[in-house]
Amino acid sequence: MGKVLALAVGCWLLITGCSVRDEKLAIETHKNQVELWHMKRLADLKSDDGWLNLAGLFWLNPGINSFGTDESNDVVFPGGKIDAKAGYFMVEGNMVTQILNDKKSIIFHPDSTRAIKQSYGSLEWTVIRRADKIGIRLRDLESENLKTFKGIDRFPTDYNWKIEAKFEPAKKGEKINITNVLGQVTAQDLAGTYVFEVEGTEQRLSATREGDELFIVFADQTNGKETYPAGRFLYTGLPDSTTNVGIIDFNKSYNPPCAFTDFATCPLPPGENGLTVAITAGEKNYTHHEK
Repeated sequence: MGKVLALAVGCWLLITGCSVRDEKLAIETHKNQVELWHMKRLADLKSDDGWLNLAGLFWLNPGINSFGTDESNDVVFPGGKIDAKAGYFMVEGNMVTQILNDKKSIIFHPDSTRAIKQSYGSLEWTVIRRADKIGIRLRDLESENLKTFKGIDRFPTDYNWKIEAKFEPAKKGEKINITNVLGQVTAQDLAGTYVFEVEGTEQRLSATREGDELFIVFADQTNGKETYPAGRFLYTGLPDSTTNVGIIDFNKSYNPPCAFTDFATCPLPPGENGLTVAITAGEKNYTHHEK
């Protein structure tokens, strides 16, 4: 009997030891994955197409919109970066034509599949469209924000915030209304809703689909305290097609572009994505930028 008991205890210790080692390995692997994600996140922010170098967002009026560094222009670019009277943007319906130093070019057409980038010195700009508004998004590749950027504060990586969630697929044709900071509302295709528990209470997050990922804009009880007041963004992989279970890793929650610049048009969390708990994971508010 003693040998049997000793054997059983030995097996239990072996299994327990393996379980502890597996758990430690999973936690360490997850931490490394989050660090790699964060490094890419910082690199993307500092890239030419990132959010730190935005220098202006100018909504155009129908007809002629003059631009340059002179204050008399309709669109005023940063001083010393381009001619005082550089040219003008002509808006005709949904088409934008640019005259720069007497050179004419169509820089936005409703049938275009991508934005046509323009440049002058360290400045780059493209036309953006938000519902019925057409504007110029300006970048300065030598922006002071790039030079003074020192990173983003985060909560410590916590494996417990990597949560399994049941996914409820949306009905065919189901939409979700998304409002942006301009007050514009668009009805977007709803992919479905994640359902999970935090601190014993059910929470729900609706998601839209972007390629092979799901995109979530959410609010929680840290907003306006530790995190950005207008919520955070989060991507997840697609849920398992058999079990409809997915993984939400709140450690990868991140600030919207509006946390870094006044020249972005961020979506706001829909009412159904307001969590009743504090998500103490992911990025904290970016305090360098003052609204």
